[in-house]
Amino acid sequence: MSATLTHSKIATVPLERADDVQYRECKILLKAELFTKPSSFHKFWKAVHRTAKSLGISMSKPEKPVSLHLREVVFLDTPKFRLYNNSFILRKRTFYRHGRPEPNFELTLKLRSPHREVAASVDVRPLLPCVNTVKFKEELLPLPNQLGGLRTIYSHACELDTPNTILTQRFETICQVFPALMRVGAKAETRLSEVNGVVVDETLANLGILEFDSKTFAKSNIAIWRNHHTKADLVGEFSFQMKFERLEELRRKPRELSEEFFRTLQLRIEEWIQPGTTKTALVYSLGKIPVTNHE
Repeated sequence: MSATLTHSKIATVPLERADDVQYRECKILLKAELFTKPSSFHKFWKAVHRTAKSLGISMSKPEKPVSLHLREVVFLDTPKFRLYNNSFILRKRTFYRHGRPEPNFELTLKLRSPHREVAASVDVRPLLPCVNTVKFKEELLPLPNQLGGLRTIYSHACELDTPNTILTQRFETICQVFPALMRVGAKAETRLSEVNGVVVDETLANLGILEFDSKTFAKSNIAIWRNHHTKADLVGEFSFQMKFERLEELRRKPRELSEEFFRTLQLRIEEWIQPGTTKTALVYSLGKIPVTNHE
């Protein structure tokens, strides 16, 4: 492999098929410091449930006490953030069982763009045959400086499980796994490292199922992020996600009702909301390296 990986080489990687958007996920950033104990999650559920009920949406109850799941999240990039500044995100996530990390971790490459055709045009699959999961999502986010609105970005991602930590140490090596990264133009020997030295402790709580009509359901959850090393609160996020075969098959009623719920909820939980765009963007903003990707 040459010292610099060029964009032209990506043309040799065939796109197996055009991926359809099969998920619609709505996300709202929250203040992590408000979730210090299990009862905090139930208090937040009450606010979400009241909003859902006012719009005629059914919502199941979470477990009581709320079941909390622990995961470790790390973002990997070059020293100058060539991946993120080219709209790519490389994430390593470790799952815990009975307080101990599992031997395999989940490695995810995703490309996010406000343009569906741009996100769809990049083949995020690994080069070599292996077990992987492709997820193409339409993500709805609040407006940057105004509650009660929404905007859309698209996320085209591939997840794979691997015990091989060597995959994420050099740019040359990770490109041999995910050839789509060749287009970012980094040198082959460039080292990858944790973004801003941050390791995230993620606490995940399932909040229940939202029912928009008899055939359209959405799982909802809260993720709270804290700095593993300093234990400082970083950010939280409430999200709910619908799954279907194709986005065009999502019926008008659940589409409009879920959007109305998303808009209304922002206004009802204003005191819980943290300004910002995405959890990933917040981690990238913690250091002094310039970021040109504004999600």
